[in-house]
Amino acid sequence: MDLIQEIENFTPWNEQEARDRTELLRRLQSGEELYSRENAAAHLTASAWVVSPDRRRVLMAYHKLYDSWAWLGGHADGERDLLSVALREVREESGLTARPVSPCVYSLEILTVDGHEKRGLYVSSHLHLNVTFLLEGDPAQAVRCKPDENSRVGWFGLAEAVAASSEPWFRERIYSKLNAKLAGFSAGRKGDLDAGL
Repeated sequence: MDLIQEIENFTPWNEQEARDRTELLRRLQSGEELYSRENAAAHLTASAWVVSPDRRRVLMAYHKLYDSWAWLGGHADGERDLLSVALREVREESGLTARPVSPCVYSLEILTVDGHEKRGLYVSSHLHLNVTFLLEGDPAQAVRCKPDENSRVGWFGLAEAVAASSEPWFRERIYSKLNAKLAGFSAGRKGDLDAGL
């Protein structure tokens, strides 16, 4: 299934997801190149909400760029399979091998990124057209940081993960929402998103 179909099949959880879904579909259907950072204004990213099998903990990394604890994820960089991007980014950023709780899209977000320096070059402010997947990992598995991107990686209780973020919009609009949606995925159960999740 291609990304347009996946997003068309996605049932929004709230108004933020509904509005962002509409804009994501508009951009994807326009033919605009979104899979590459060559589009400096907006491009696709994939994030992972990595939870423990009992759904009581979530894996976060302390991202240097944002000076905050945050979820894991990264740019599509030409890859069309965004679930593969999310799995790869979790491995690269934490050393953890995670697995999908469901292959379906878990959440949608359009994220603003302020201009910043990266590898000595200025990156203009832009949008991340983000697709989030729910992944599961084993807290007993060793994790490590990725020194060029984050300084620490660790497991948090669900409420602690939200509180650890220093970014109010992410705490209130994203991480709290991702935790609330977990109610549809009982511990150890492979779920799908057909029930409006």
